[in-house]
Amino acid sequence: MKKAFSKEWLSSRQPRKQRKYRYNAPQHRRRKMISASLDKSLRKSYGRSVPVRKGDDVKIMRGEFRGKTGKVSRTDTKKMKIYIENIKVKKANQQEVPAPIDPSNVMIMKLNLDDKMRKKAVSRRRGEKL
Repeated sequence: MKKAFSKEWLSSRQPRKQRKYRYNAPQHRRRKMISASLDKSLRKSYGRSVPVRKGDDVKIMRGEFRGKTGKVSRTDTKKMKIYIENIKVKKANQQEVPAPIDPSNVMIMKLNLDDKMRKKAVSRRRGEKL
């Protein structure tokens, strides 16, 4: 099987091909893959899901930290994980480090609209003109 990323790839049922697509994707496509579903109140105006960004308020829906809320401190497009303030795990030497969380396991409660480019992108999804 070829190792390179293919723009022409549409979809496959095979998990190995889905993983290959995600692992070999370029950074600009990985950013779109770091999407999370929106809260019901936000869905009416912004659609079903939006890429997660630093500053968004999220609620963890699955895993060890289920039910906790916090602000996204950073996103890692290389590993396709997000880091949330005050969500930490202990290492073997008792040092606390931020816990990487998969964006599919969180729900965006409040969008960070400080950036004018994000405002523009979100409004484009709504069908508005600035």
